[in-house]
Amino acid sequence: MIEINRKLISELFDKALLNPRFRQNYDLRNPDDNGQRMLNALMPGTDVPIHRHTQSNETVILLCGKINEILYDDTGNETERFHLDPTLGNFGCVIPAGVWHSVDVLEPSVIFEAKDGKYGEDGSEILG
Repeated sequence: MIEINRKLISELFDKALLNPRFRQNYDLRNPDDNGQRMLNALMPGTDVPIHRHTQSNETVILLCGKINEILYDDTGNETERFHLDPTLGNFGCVIPAGVWHSVDVLEPSVIFEAKDGKYGEDGSEILG
């Protein structure tokens, strides 16, 4: 069993601060999984390129912190922005397959994210 508690969150934040990307994930899958399930600790200043997942929705649940999920059109223009903050009751979102998106991290945050398909085989791409 994996326990998701303050100790784990604190350890992820510590690792994210040391990571040049200012983020750290924690894989929640078992070896037989065909999907992606992970925790992702995100620090302000992390750069998450505009990207999409052509073969899967992406479910994002914010466990702690504050972020903006940002959606874009095919040319990289912002179309929508969703403020996630669990203290306000804004817990997460489901980003439809094929929608360009990114995240703006407003304070140290941890998200649970889930997608179909194995990492690297889920049709993900970055807006060039």
